[in-house]
Amino acid sequence: MSVGDHEARTAAEVDQALAELVRATGAHIAAVYFLVPEDQVLRMAVVTGVSQNVASPWSRVALAAPVPVAEAVREKRPVWVATHTELAHRFPRTALALPYHVALSVVPLLSGTTCWGAVLQIWPGTRAPEPSPQETRATDECSRRISRLLRLASEDGHPLRSTELRTVGPPPTRHEQPGAELTERFPEGMCALDLTGRITFLNSKAAELLGGSLRDLLGARPWDVLPWLHDPIYENSYLAALFSRLPTSFIALRPPDYWLVFTLYPDATGISVRITPTEAPSEDHQPFLTPPTAAQARPGALFHLLHLSSALTEAVGVRDVAEAVLNQIMPVINVQGLAVLTADEGRLQVIDARGFPEGVAEYFDGLPLTTEAASLRAIRTGVPAFYANTEELRYTYPHIDLYANMAAFAYLPLFASGRTIGCCVLGYDQPHPFSPEERAGLTSLAGVIAQALERARLFDTENQIARGLQAALLPHDLPRIPGLEVAAHYLPATRGMDIGGDFYDLIRLDDTSAAAVIGDVQGHNVNAAALMGQVRTAVHAHASAGAPPDEVLARTNRLLIDLRSNLFTSCLYAHLDLRHNRARLAAAGHLPPVLCHGDGHTEVLDIPTGLLLGIEPEAEYSTVDVPLPPGAVLALYTDGLVEVPGTDLDMTIKELAAQLAEAQPQPLDLLAKKLVQHARRTQRSFRGSDDIALLLIKPEKHGG
Repeated sequence: MSVGDHEARTAAEVDQALAELVRATGAHIAAVYFLVPEDQVLRMAVVTGVSQNVASPWSRVALAAPVPVAEAVREKRPVWVATHTELAHRFPRTALALPYHVALSVVPLLSGTTCWGAVLQIWPGTRAPEPSPQETRATDECSRRISRLLRLASEDGHPLRSTELRTVGPPPTRHEQPGAELTERFPEGMCALDLTGRITFLNSKAAELLGGSLRDLLGARPWDVLPWLHDPIYENSYLAALFSRLPTSFIALRPPDYWLVFTLYPDATGISVRITPTEAPSEDHQPFLTPPTAAQARPGALFHLLHLSSALTEAVGVRDVAEAVLNQIMPVINVQGLAVLTADEGRLQVIDARGFPEGVAEYFDGLPLTTEAASLRAIRTGVPAFYANTEELRYTYPHIDLYANMAAFAYLPLFASGRTIGCCVLGYDQPHPFSPEERAGLTSLAGVIAQALERARLFDTENQIARGLQAALLPHDLPRIPGLEVAAHYLPATRGMDIGGDFYDLIRLDDTSAAAVIGDVQGHNVNAAALMGQVRTAVHAHASAGAPPDEVLARTNRLLIDLRSNLFTSCLYAHLDLRHNRARLAAAGHLPPVLCHGDGHTEVLDIPTGLLLGIEPEAEYSTVDVPLPPGAVLALYTDGLVEVPGTDLDMTIKELAAQLAEAQPQPLDLLAKKLVQHARRTQRSFRGSDDIALLLIKPEKHGG
């Protein structure tokens, strides 16, 4: 048996398994996705319930995308979504691109630890909120069956690959003649659409109402042959009925002034449509009445636009935008090369590139904008350029040899804020004729990228300024104090403009004493960072003047009251007596310090916590004396080190104490770095992010 025969037999068995699954579960749409590890993408191999044309926008899913199919494969567990509301909460990108009243299930195809892909099923949103035992059993049996087929095919050296999307046909029509004679007696228009949207039947009244002939309408999609139905909203009503399997309707104007109501009734074989005249609708119906335009994007193109828009909502800086385009969008639009370029100070800057031959990005990075190149011309003129093959490009730009493995190109200017800020370059490994529809869609995608890139550049500029301000307000080096080993570690939040007011300081008071302070100004913005600098300066001044810990906090509190800031500050101040090995502590709403003794046991110090600074002018603060023997380590920290959403704070502080004990003995710098890195990993696992400040203090034997 040839390789092709092996693959054909396996594909037929997969198709049969999917067909049997939908008969058992009642799903009206189902698909099998195969994982392509080398491309980090999931490809739809077979679908039932919709046509290839309808399924095409969803046929490629980036493995990194936050969508149900990708999540099921990444996490190797089933995903069940009962309603569109739940879909919007858990997978907003999918809900945006699939705005229909549906429930869906995704089950990964697993063989041991190997994941081959996933099986997707879709039902009407009116179904039961949980799958029945029969549905669960049938789905599990199908996934095991397909996984086994794929595993055996791979072990035999004939792995099944999804090169072309296949469809499992709908059930056969129930009647040879769909009631033609009966429907001719109705005063309404009656027609039927198949799963591709083509008209398979219409009565004479329907042809009359639509203003076309039976010959022209049969076999055509209404929105393809009737100009007044060109607006995508009408085709989207068909898609809504197709995906949800629930009746839907819309109103359309047949020029010049003839209003029609279309009511769609779907089932597994197609959609029946009732067409009736109506009066001109009220203003409440105006959303259905978008006038047709000359070049409308089809819902498939709209899906790509929505997909990219939703992907870029999570992008913050310029690097994030580039990574979102390359990691999540590049696989979906099926290009082999993609580069994001910007114009900066008269030169071209390559933000990121993938798929082009080695050395191409380096060649273009830094080129003067006056250089003759297709990308630079797109930036200068703001006009997109499409080259269906390399010969078209080689004629104008002989250095096309740089792209030896590319056969077609698109150069999309990135236009934002009234100017062209860069260019998106797409490369294809095969000649690629660009239809007018695809050109319009790609141009729209470039507009979305440009807006996100412009926003990201502004963010990066503001963030750089804010980070610089914050860094300038923190101590560059801590003073060297005899008899005291100190380590400080500060880690800003990694995303967003969430620069905080976390601060720390070490102050030399005299030969045998010092002061340590740590605090956190409420909020995450430039104002918080600025106020942090004022608080740190005030604490430093009062400590240097010899004020005891309670007075340092009280005086700093009055300063904040005088500044009339609406931000509050937590602070912990420690006076370190190195001669007598003691520390005197006072706290203003700050987390308790942790003391690790020389023998390895730790304790969370019980410090009276006064009011946050900046609330009450006459607030008073208490002090506590604690022993600080040589070899002990005193840990002062901000909440970013210990706070975990949904976890008791006392528990996480005790965990910090345990980590401190386990990590002893080792150099303080290394210890501080390990504690902060552990906290950051915990933050990321809970999708949180906050600034972290840590100050470790270890007294040595005093020689005086």
